[in-house]
Amino acid sequence: MRAALVAVLAWGGLTGCASPDEDRLQYATDYGNHEPLGVVGYPTSDSLQITQKLIWRIADGKAGELEALAAYGDEAKDETRKTAQNWVQSFGKGAGGKVTAEFYDEGSVRQTVVVYFHDTAQTKAFLVQLTGRTGEDGWRVHMREPDPKEAAGSLDWLPKTPGALGSKTPR
Repeated sequence: MRAALVAVLAWGGLTGCASPDEDRLQYATDYGNHEPLGVVGYPTSDSLQITQKLIWRIADGKAGELEALAAYGDEAKDETRKTAQNWVQSFGKGAGGKVTAEFYDEGSVRQTVVVYFHDTAQTKAFLVQLTGRTGEDGWRVHMREPDPKEAAGSLDWLPKTPGALGSKTPR
């Protein structure tokens, strides 16, 4: 059994991608090392998972790993890098404490998420969505806020408490 595990891990390292077992182990480790995420609304399992990863990377101060969750490729690399750094700087303290994520509207291909950082009384809205022509790239986060003030800012329509709008975006 041990030899098989070593072979799988070695193969993943040689091919440059993590095995599903490595992904599950990393997720379980992250889950155990962080405050539980409160949830309001109706996330899909994938929109919830990408949101959890986003909060964990911010809490851990891992801007590079946060940047890897972005929906954009090389065409927006500088904006994405700056946005990740801004989010870590602006929300790092709050992400380490109690956090509630509210998932707005129907989430089959994209979903607006509003995150409430309870310890710092901050809110942050962002969009998660399936990327690639047929969603083959998986769920990713829109990260185009290179201006620190924009990145740390809040939208006017965001309620002060989770669930106040019934998890429906204002139209």
